[in-house]
Amino acid sequence: MTESAVEQPAATDAPTPRTGGSGLAAALIAAGILLSRLLGLVRQMFMARYLGAGMAADAFNAAFKIPNILQNIMGEGALSASLIPVYASLLGRGEREEADRVAGAVAGLLALASTVFVVAGVLLTPMLIALIAPGFEGEKRALTIHLTRILFPGAGIFVLSAWCIGILNSHRKFFLSYAAPVAWNVAMIAALLWFGPRETVPRIAVALAWASVAGAALQFGVQLPTVFRLLGGLRVTLSTTSANVRRVMKNFAPVAVSRGVVQISSYVDQIIASWLPNGAVAMIAYASTLYVLPVSLFGMSVSAAELPELARGVAPGDEALGAIRDRVNTGLRRIAYFVVPSAVAFLLLGDVIVNALLRSGRFGEVESLFTWGILAGSAVGLLASTLARLYSSTFYAFHDTRTPFRFAVARIILGTALGVAAALLGPRLLGVDPRWGAAGLTLASSVAGWFELTLLRRGIDRRLAGWTGIPGGISLRLWGSAALAAAAANGVQLLVADLHRWAVAVIVLGTFGAVYLALTVMAGVPEARGLVRRVAGRLRR
Repeated sequence: MTESAVEQPAATDAPTPRTGGSGLAAALIAAGILLSRLLGLVRQMFMARYLGAGMAADAFNAAFKIPNILQNIMGEGALSASLIPVYASLLGRGEREEADRVAGAVAGLLALASTVFVVAGVLLTPMLIALIAPGFEGEKRALTIHLTRILFPGAGIFVLSAWCIGILNSHRKFFLSYAAPVAWNVAMIAALLWFGPRETVPRIAVALAWASVAGAALQFGVQLPTVFRLLGGLRVTLSTTSANVRRVMKNFAPVAVSRGVVQISSYVDQIIASWLPNGAVAMIAYASTLYVLPVSLFGMSVSAAELPELARGVAPGDEALGAIRDRVNTGLRRIAYFVVPSAVAFLLLGDVIVNALLRSGRFGEVESLFTWGILAGSAVGLLASTLARLYSSTFYAFHDTRTPFRFAVARIILGTALGVAAALLGPRLLGVDPRWGAAGLTLASSVAGWFELTLLRRGIDRRLAGWTGIPGGISLRLWGSAALAAAAANGVQLLVADLHRWAVAVIVLGTFGAVYLALTVMAGVPEARGLVRRVAGRLRR
């Protein structure tokens, strides 16, 4: 992602095929995601400070989720996963004119569909609230409706940004597309800093909604100049005469469900959470911001970098299948090395993380405790969710969208059944505060995530005629190292408990990371030793 606009080839240059480089691409994507996610954490810190975890916070987070139905159906990874295999294959074969035709047609069709969905969404918002947050009543419901209508146009703009991601990634220009959300986060942070100390909580929520729309426009705008240069002369049409355009459209619907299963599951969780006490929806959203950081950094970065390369490498024969298996297994190990300690940290050190990032202002000790519980429930399925992204990308490289679609549907059905039981019945049976139902929701989603991963892995193993996964010895060393690192960090936490919460977080999490790295290096984990070599090489320069 260090590729800047001036380093990109002229629009008339034919792409140079490559066979590798996915490790660098993943690092570039991760750098862009890290930049935007860090700003996202800052945004959530100020949201917790000024909105807290009450009625207005629930209304804003529910309203933000509702137009995201449009964003997840038509944008995000769904569009990239259906567009990139077709568009990147055309580029790889040197069919530049047809590739540009596909890009222009998809842009036109997407803009038209987005406009229709936005208008319909604004008009039908009260009905959507009844479907997605049926437990909201009175002032809470009215505020949610108002905020949703403000936010819907921004969701349409996000969809067009997803089209930019597909074009940029196919040309191996990764950094800009994944760093562009920085503009959106900055707009919202600015609104919080200006209105937070001056306005009532409901008015802060309204100002934040308008800032989100403005930030979406900025995010889309910063990508356009580079996209235009790569395409040469974009000709937007609504034509579906090209077989390649029709293939993108055919792949789109099932990809939207299977690729966005985490988001779709979160919508189901929100329906259930709307029946829980005030603050449940907001606390799930705050925990989700922390949870998706490793998913985005490691699962999304690796799968997004591999998708164009896998699409270029698909070919008949045992040799080609073996090469794809090697790419998949390397990617799985790379993901696991970073996600396993993330899951352990969320589970055992989540109190340190939540207190450091969220506890201030209207977000107090009680809210922090429940948010840790919610985060811990999500941590159980963190590795499954990230590995599933790479497995899904492998299916998409073969233009198979139906198989991951079926598995995603199975996950949603199982997660919904478990979620209703864990959230609404669990606290009653255990005799605990009903707000713990939110933690039951995330735990149920985690169990469903492992179920989906099992199905995906078996399907890919059949497709590639061989075994894929993380060797048992590597897995044991990763989990064992993370557990020992957490034990060391907990011991340090007892010694520094009287320091400021940020100092505690830096010392405790720093200890955890250092011990994990040292143990995995000593255990001979290839990814650990490779990381040390890369860092040492950069320092020597």
